[in-house]
Amino acid sequence: MLEIPEAVTIARQIEDTLLGRTVVGVQAAFSPHKFAWYYEDPAEYPASLIGRTVSATAAPGGKVEVSAGDATMLFGDGVALRYWRPEAALPAKLQLLVQFDDGSAMTVSVQMYGGLWCFPRGQLDNYYYDVAKSKPSPLSEAFDEAYFAIIIDDPAVQKLSAKALLATEQRIPGLGNGALQDILFFAGVHPRRKVADLSPPERAGLFASLKCTLADMVAAGGRDTEKDLFGNPGGYLTILSSKTHGQPCPRCGSLIVKAAYMGGSIYFCPDCQPL
Repeated sequence: MLEIPEAVTIARQIEDTLLGRTVVGVQAAFSPHKFAWYYEDPAEYPASLIGRTVSATAAPGGKVEVSAGDATMLFGDGVALRYWRPEAALPAKLQLLVQFDDGSAMTVSVQMYGGLWCFPRGQLDNYYYDVAKSKPSPLSEAFDEAYFAIIIDDPAVQKLSAKALLATEQRIPGLGNGALQDILFFAGVHPRRKVADLSPPERAGLFASLKCTLADMVAAGGRDTEKDLFGNPGGYLTILSSKTHGQPCPRCGSLIVKAAYMGGSIYFCPDCQPL
């Protein structure tokens, strides 16, 4: 699933690969998918995009945003974006195909669910998009200790677990159940730990881990559990993920545990992250 590290990586790759390229062909809703979400009628996507030139990219809150003329393409978590060189064989099933003037193409396919919106600039009415654009990224200087304190000191947040703090209610747009596992590991905080029980040093450690771990994930081109624009796994080797549970903790040697919590899986070291 797209989270901050992958969205930033893919947005940069699109900028490096497709900036200045003009759209010459579009097919939307190519393969029917019950949980593929479009902006209004996807049959209008060709008229919106053909003849427009890719001019900018961004990664607001774990989404990938591509500007082309007066149109914006926005891709949310649950979609897979891939770049194809000229003459490459394209996949049979996909939800969006965008072809460019040099013969290359970008495809977008939906896994379980996902949004692939194409709309006139500024016209998308979407709560998650608006929140993502209005709040500072944890990769930015604006997301400092004072800003984090505003989030964590909220009386409603004090009643929550560490996982709920980081990954619910769009408190930190783009941070989800995947990236938070290593953030909590390096902070030494169990996912079920109550926010109210965190000591001042633990709060400071959680903030530092949030900033540093996400920066490391981005610097490595995303996590090894996800793929980039070219179909390659990210270079950040996850400590806690589906790839590592049952293996020894790199710090203490205890076996990494997987458990169900809040509708998803959590991973933790029972010794390094005591509850």
